[in-house]
Amino acid sequence: MDILYLMILCSVSLAAIFLVVFIVNARKGQFEDDESPAVRILFDSDEIKEKEEEKVGNKEIDPQEKGDNKKIEEKSE
Repeated sequence: MDILYLMILCSVSLAAIFLVVFIVNARKGQFEDDESPAVRILFDSDEIKEKEEEKVGNKEIDPQEKGDNKKIEEKSE
């Protein structure tokens, strides 16, 4: 019977910890933007590449400077 009390105490304390973490994150605004990640997948990747080029400016980037992520994207296209 003692183990039952221990298990109830552990489960209630774990639930309280999760509740506190949820409330803290909700107040920080973690859950406010729930629509844009679902819509972001619908955008074409060419638009994203154009935005990245605008951020960098008109500076030409060597293929060696692109990095591994760009090389993987070029291979997959």
